[in-house]
Amino acid sequence: MPARLIVVVGLFLVAQAAAAEEWKPLFNGKDLKGWTPKIRGHEAGENFADTFRVEDGLLKVRFDKYEGPYRGRYGHLFYNEPFSHYRIRVECRSIGDQVQGGPGWARRNNGLMLHAQSPQTMVLDQEFPVSLELQILTQLEDGKPRSTANLCTPGTNVFLDGKLHTPHCTSSTSKTIPDGEWATIEAEVLGGETVKHFVNGEQVMEYSRPQLDPADKNAQRLLDGGSPKELTKGLISIQAESAPYDFRKIEVMVLSP
Repeated sequence: MPARLIVVVGLFLVAQAAAAEEWKPLFNGKDLKGWTPKIRGHEAGENFADTFRVEDGLLKVRFDKYEGPYRGRYGHLFYNEPFSHYRIRVECRSIGDQVQGGPGWARRNNGLMLHAQSPQTMVLDQEFPVSLELQILTQLEDGKPRSTANLCTPGTNVFLDGKLHTPHCTSSTSKTIPDGEWATIEAEVLGGETVKHFVNGEQVMEYSRPQLDPADKNAQRLLDGGSPKELTKGLISIQAESAPYDFRKIEVMVLSP
């Protein structure tokens, strides 16, 4: 190949990579276009009690239209496009009181579900999608330190410090986020290799080799359906676990493998 052509092709590939690695908004500030809700006990696509809504340019998680106790109706809002190598960044805050009947562990609690299964593959009564959860928490009234951007693993396992890691939740090294304060939460996901969590620009956790957990019934259902054990791609979702939350920005940067 002539040297000049090699240079032209090289510049084209560099330009393509640069174009790919730009922040793209997933939330348009107007409506839930491109997103699918799945709330426990309800079919995918049914936004029970207007749990996820857009008001004042914010994507809001609310429970004011629930009648009676919460009764474990955990919800997730899925972006419809899967991703493999990417950075996901949100600006969010905890706001208001937990709905009546919400579990104690879910107070001021939300999360980003990464490499998640699709809502259409979840069974009706399934609590959480098989995924990697970047858990988002803010401080409680007791004022004690409470880390955020933790890792929880519904139906999954990861490698931590080079060893298979099976505990369900693992704390990050983050500082405590005051309740009601906007925070920037981010993850860098490199397919089936490494995942890093960030809070306000500071890395607080890293793990690798995410995979389905055969000991989990929902993960085993995916394996029986032909899904590979190694997790290299999937959907992104935010949660509705009985704590009101606001999101003013949700954006992704696709990375070159």
